[in-house]
Amino acid sequence: MNINPFTHWLTRNTGMALTLALMLPCMATAAQLAAQVTNSAGQPVADVVVHATLLSGAAPARPKKEISIEQVNKEFVPLVSVAQTGTLVNFPNRDQIRHHVYSFSPAKTFEIKLYSGVPTKPLLFDKPGEVVLGCNIHDTMIAYVLIVDTPFFAKTDKQGRGVLDNLPAGDYEVQMWYPGGTAPASQKVRLGASENADLKFAFTPRPSGPRPPPGK
Repeated sequence: MNINPFTHWLTRNTGMALTLALMLPCMATAAQLAAQVTNSAGQPVADVVVHATLLSGAAPARPKKEISIEQVNKEFVPLVSVAQTGTLVNFPNRDQIRHHVYSFSPAKTFEIKLYSGVPTKPLLFDKPGEVVLGCNIHDTMIAYVLIVDTPFFAKTDKQGRGVLDNLPAGDYEVQMWYPGGTAPASQKVRLGASENADLKFAFTPRPSGPRPPPGK
């Protein structure tokens, strides 16, 4: 197997080599994509977003779910979230102190000024892209939201595994994204009803990721 020079450099200098394995069950109309993500030492990597965009035909409509990003013990939980464009996001404050949640990211700019409990209205995330969250009171609080224009996405767990279910057969662009990384690694793949394929990706994660700018 030929080794991409960039992948070789990345593994040697950052120890972050990511592997995506596609596993497709024998189904007439749908497939499953399972991603196993590890670094060069074979250790699983959590919080990597894997999303697939259907290039041939229209993706089936899926109901958009409402998600929550909580504040617990002066931290955002979860650290990384992924959702489809048009998703409503809640920001419940579970602490006994008030927080001031904000983002200046182009994909979603907003402020929820000092509050306790649950805001009365969730926020609509209606543009694709990376959103970096911060708290205007607690500078160490940070979280990331990736909004994607596809219903096919997953986030790897502590075992480095993420699963995309019920993909129709067709041509896809599959991307991997990690907070603070450079341009997302991607490859195109054709998924059939009874096909098996392996894809390998690599990217350069920044040590600490982007910080939100100071609040107003």
